[in-house]
Amino acid sequence: MAREQLQVLNALDVAKTQWYHFTAIIIAGMGFFTDAYDLFCISLVTKLLGRIYYHVENAEKPGILPPNVSAAVNGVAFCGTLAGQLFFGWLGDKMGRKKVYGMTLMLMVICSVASGLSFGQNPKSVMTTLCFFRFWLGFGIGGDYPLSATIMSEYANKKTRGAFIAAVFAMQGFGILAGGIFAIISSAAFEAKFDAPAYEVDPVKSTVPQADYLWRIIVMVGAIPAAMTYYWRMKMPETARYTALVAKNAKQAASDMSRVLQVDIEAEPQKMEESVSAFKLFSKEFMHRHGLHLLGTTSTWFLLDIAFYSQNLFQKDIFSAIGWIPPAKTMNAIQEVYRIARAQTLIALCSTVPGYWFTVLLIDRIGRFAIQLMGFFFMTVFMFALAIPYDHWTHKDNQIGFVVIYSLTFFFANFGPNATTFVVPAEIFPARFRSTCHGISAASGKLGAIVGAFGFLYLAQNKDKSKADAGYPAGIGVKNSLIVLGVINFLGILFTFLVPESNGKSLEEMSGENEDENETGAVELGPSGLNKRTVPLA
Repeated sequence: MAREQLQVLNALDVAKTQWYHFTAIIIAGMGFFTDAYDLFCISLVTKLLGRIYYHVENAEKPGILPPNVSAAVNGVAFCGTLAGQLFFGWLGDKMGRKKVYGMTLMLMVICSVASGLSFGQNPKSVMTTLCFFRFWLGFGIGGDYPLSATIMSEYANKKTRGAFIAAVFAMQGFGILAGGIFAIISSAAFEAKFDAPAYEVDPVKSTVPQADYLWRIIVMVGAIPAAMTYYWRMKMPETARYTALVAKNAKQAASDMSRVLQVDIEAEPQKMEESVSAFKLFSKEFMHRHGLHLLGTTSTWFLLDIAFYSQNLFQKDIFSAIGWIPPAKTMNAIQEVYRIARAQTLIALCSTVPGYWFTVLLIDRIGRFAIQLMGFFFMTVFMFALAIPYDHWTHKDNQIGFVVIYSLTFFFANFGPNATTFVVPAEIFPARFRSTCHGISAASGKLGAIVGAFGFLYLAQNKDKSKADAGYPAGIGVKNSLIVLGVINFLGILFTFLVPESNGKSLEEMSGENEDENETGAVELGPSGLNKRTVPLA
């Protein structure tokens, strides 16, 4: 029979939504705001980097980053993120959520600024320095995934927990928007101050020397919101679930949460446990209880991110096709940054941000499972709708239809598995493994992102090598790549059935920790040494 829940944890589960919950969302969410800004803003300035550092005399088109340099600049942060998710996820369970939370934020702030100060005598040294700092920026960003999700899940009440965790993740949408809007404003200001002819008029003068400051400013500004929340992160108490269940200090947990929730919670005496060892991560007992759950969270996040990050393949073609971005040679360097930022901001505004907030609104009403299943289903349908009649969509008259379906695909990614794969791993594992398991799930997702962003970059090249992008080998073509992505999304539907529904249940109920404590022979003693029954907070 399951033991009754600790009073402090029950108080958190039944607490009414109050101001403290919203401050926690903002404090945790600002990390995600910065994450999205920093990962996204590099795509706004890669064309500019090509013009500044890889200009070719008398070339018909402006300079671009060579394929290997482009892959490194865009991909090194993903590699750092993957490593950071595993390392800080593990550290969050060993040292506590709060202690590690400040480290990740400072790493992000320092490396954001350092990325913008990338130095060197030649293009290679500038790109090498930029890649070095972006790896460590990614490392800090990676730590924010398991820690923000775990902290928010452990602070939230069980009625609105899904919405709170999803709201933290949804701050990514605002980070993407902020990156685009700041790039629009700064490039417009530079354009007004430093007039320059189009590339086809004067290739050298089309890139003004001051353009080298523009990309650095855009990259560095991401540090500001993170730095602003550092003080508040340090003021947050350790989560009650870590203090009570992992550090085994129920008295401290009650004291911390009495202050936070502004209610009196009786400090419960420590439990005396018989020497029955709790099972370890990846032990036979762990795999029996949570092995399929971990397979479910890692596989669905991996499959989702392959599809989600493959969008980079099609954006430039879509933007050019519908006239949002004219040919590069008809613009100067700063105008190109402005046009790219405007196009990506419109995509974010129309499909990315609304999808996130639909999830926030509905996740505690219809549940995680339904949203994830629906999201993968529609992504599968829309990928096949783009792929099978692909030749139809390439005709000029049909391009708007292509953009609409393309946008809907990513609306249902965000109102679907992109949000739920972040929420669920923070709810279904025991407190002592929660951060680690979320980190493993998130790292699996980032592996999918690397496959999606770079594997498909090569795969989607034209079958005819002479028609492939410069420096790339022949691939299977865009149509076949879309069919493969449709199959990947269908696999996501199947693996979703391994993930349990956590809607409306306490974290201890999901992870089986109440049963654990009963099985390990925990006896709770009152002041007189008699068994004392915990009285749940009404």
